[in-house]
Amino acid sequence: MRVCFVFVCIVTLISLVLPQPPATPPKAGENPSSSTVSPDSALQAMFEAKIKVEWEALKNKDKKAYAELLADDYQGVEVDGRGEQNKTQAVNELVTENVFNYTLWGFKLIPLGSDAALVVYESTMQFPPHAQVRYSRVYISEIWVKRAGQWREVHYQETHVK
Repeated sequence: MRVCFVFVCIVTLISLVLPQPPATPPKAGENPSSSTVSPDSALQAMFEAKIKVEWEALKNKDKKAYAELLADDYQGVEVDGRGEQNKTQAVNELVTENVFNYTLWGFKLIPLGSDAALVVYESTMQFPPHAQVRYSRVYISEIWVKRAGQWREVHYQETHVK
């Protein structure tokens, strides 16, 4: 009996120590890191692209491209201290924007259901050489909703980062 017990213990230990079989290798031409793209990562990539279009519109003062991204009930709060702006005010303000260049980073997507999402990220803005302030860094939160099959931004909030 004692011998059987020792034998079972040894077999159990050996089975734990032996290496596990390797994972199935990716098929030829398949990238192992992208073989399973989650819906969230595809959605995040889509929002990153939309936000890039948004910032290009700001930089180029492109009212049409900017307005197409915003919902009719859009509200935005920027670090300028002037309070909340609606879509019309935000689009009309583009002529006074002086974003010379920008860097976007730290994107994080927080799904709020099948037709809403919160996207947070940071932006470092560069202003023209003649500007008093050359750089500004802001933390941004945007709420996007899907209406009539189109994703639109309904809320924008900036917080200054030192």
